[in-house]
Amino acid sequence: QVQLVESGGGLVQAGGSLRLSCAASGRTFSGYFMGWFRQAPGKAREFVATVSRIGGRTAYADSVKGRFSISRDIANNMMYLQMTSLKPEDTAVYYCAADQSHGGIYARDYDYWGQGTQVTVSS
Repeated sequence: QVQLVESGGGLVQAGGSLRLSCAASGRTFSGYFMGWFRQAPGKAREFVATVSRIGGRTAYADSVKGRFSISRDIANNMMYLQMTSLKPEDTAVYYCAADQSHGGIYARDYDYWGQGTQVTVSS
């Protein structure tokens, strides 16, 4: 089992940047595929980005491609989401998630979730 804790959310103006962090504890961090998802009020949770076990492969939602960057620090059990050129439509609670099997873009495939961190982008 792995425990996940997000941090780094906040209020930022459109065009600004934020870096979200996800601290993992528990079993071997490198054994998990990791992902970021977000959920805006009244909307379903949606995929943002994912990174493979060792970090060699990444994938992004079209809505964030070119603006967000996912990375992981295996040695320190951390995952990050660097967000730039933020837009009001990026406003949501952001969650990190972990999965031992294959990760991917579907929330249902992830077994472990953090509590979320709020990101608010003002226009």
